[in-house]
Amino acid sequence: MAEPLLKITGLRIEALSANGWSEIVHGIDLELQPGKILGLVGESGAGKSSIGLAAMAYTREGCRISGGEILFDGIDMRTLSPAQHQELLGARIAYVAQSAAASFNPAHKLIDQHCESAIEHGVASRHNAQREAVELYRKISLPEPETIGLRYPHQVSGGQLQRIMTAMAMSCRPDLIIFDEPTTALDVTTQIDVLMTIRELVREFQVAAIYISHDLAVVAQMADQVVVLKDGSVVESGDKRQLIENPIESYTQSLWAVRNLACTPQPPVSRSVKPVLSVKNIKAGYGKKNVIEGISLDLYRGRTLAVVGESGSGKSTLGRCISGLLPINSGAITYNDVELASSYKKRSREQLKAVQMIYQMADTALNPRHCIGDIIGRPLKFYSDLNGPQLQARTHEILDAVGLEPGKFFSRRPEELSGGQKQRVGIARALAADPAVIICDEITSALDQLVAEGILRLIDDLKNTFGLSYLFITHDLTVVQSIADDVLVLKAGHIVDYGERNNVFAPPCDQYVTQLVNSMPQMNPDWLDELVRCGSKQSQA
Repeated sequence: MAEPLLKITGLRIEALSANGWSEIVHGIDLELQPGKILGLVGESGAGKSSIGLAAMAYTREGCRISGGEILFDGIDMRTLSPAQHQELLGARIAYVAQSAAASFNPAHKLIDQHCESAIEHGVASRHNAQREAVELYRKISLPEPETIGLRYPHQVSGGQLQRIMTAMAMSCRPDLIIFDEPTTALDVTTQIDVLMTIRELVREFQVAAIYISHDLAVVAQMADQVVVLKDGSVVESGDKRQLIENPIESYTQSLWAVRNLACTPQPPVSRSVKPVLSVKNIKAGYGKKNVIEGISLDLYRGRTLAVVGESGSGKSTLGRCISGLLPINSGAITYNDVELASSYKKRSREQLKAVQMIYQMADTALNPRHCIGDIIGRPLKFYSDLNGPQLQARTHEILDAVGLEPGKFFSRRPEELSGGQKQRVGIARALAADPAVIICDEITSALDQLVAEGILRLIDDLKNTFGLSYLFITHDLTVVQSIADDVLVLKAGHIVDYGERNNVFAPPCDQYVTQLVNSMPQMNPDWLDELVRCGSKQSQA
């Protein structure tokens, strides 16, 4: 067998806390051949991203590599000078981050950021870099590939931004790419395009890849070898088919079981007589272009309405309109039969209190300078006029309600929390306003399946306890099956289907709904290949 492109031996990583340095990755061994994909899976805090970054001899602030050897193409990465290290990164080793929204410079156009690395490393001229960027945009099915690069990051959807970041990593045709949850923010149909593009790149250019993901079905399609991690140690590793069909360790079996459980539909909640929130024929967008056209819906007390559709379909735009963050161009939004002002600035305090929002990326939604108690206490002060001991007592109650021990978490800052814990803080902040309606914008998409299951159970418990109504924006149809009572399907800003979940997904479904359902990745390792073959046959026919 040929020498591995990447060989990691005895990797140990430490993190700095109030009690000093403590080990978070414990003696990991990995090997990766050119043209192969190694999948890293495990729950939040397992060490997946830390190991992926360490493959570049890099750690996040507050962490350090304390032991082990990292050989890339025979080069000892830990002995390189800063200049030598910088020369490798971007050119021969690339990284695709999970949070595209937090990774782009908001002041520069996308095409400028895409071309920067290729120009800097002398791989291509400005003209050629732009031409290749457009080709990649077209290949991964971005809309208007010739002009989308002229936009700024805030002018494209989260899914589109993630695809552009994937294309950026490919710009220098590197030998090794670390994909850290690259399809987390993508809808199922877009995800297929990106997954196929990644696989084609790996095969065509014999690129080696580390693929980090909490979506086990995606890893089943992408990886040749899989490493299952827990608490910074390897639980089980081997050929993907072996691990999927016959996992030995109980932890691996539990990961598989959680995914199967997520696909189990739950019975819908009964519907009240009158809707708590109604949207009537609204149109809205950015500038002169409407992103959503003629959207109408009713949300009932104690029910969850899931809004699904491809990236750019208008899901998040609809949520922003209802919350008042984006003024509508026409139509009406009513709460308890009273029309809400188009902009949140013109809504009363009681109306603001009634409709709250939980954001997709807790990393960027929580102020890093404030402790958790202050983050939750601020809406309590604003909406309930609480202060002093009463404010602290109520903050403790809310922390306890979302499963965060008050004594542990009140004084912590967001950077000290895991992804699942941050999202619980986001839920607590929305809950602090004592709302009737909560808009959940892709709140589990960045979480591993064990943590996501806990979040879904939490919001379901809160719905039953407080009589909440949810507008649940998601591209994950397994989540829709497990949590939604009603479903609104959007495509290109228009309603495709709307009704009770069981009716929307009952055959014969709308053609677009069928496409979404068929695009849900399966644990069968041959699923993506079979999908590609079926697509080829249909195009030939």
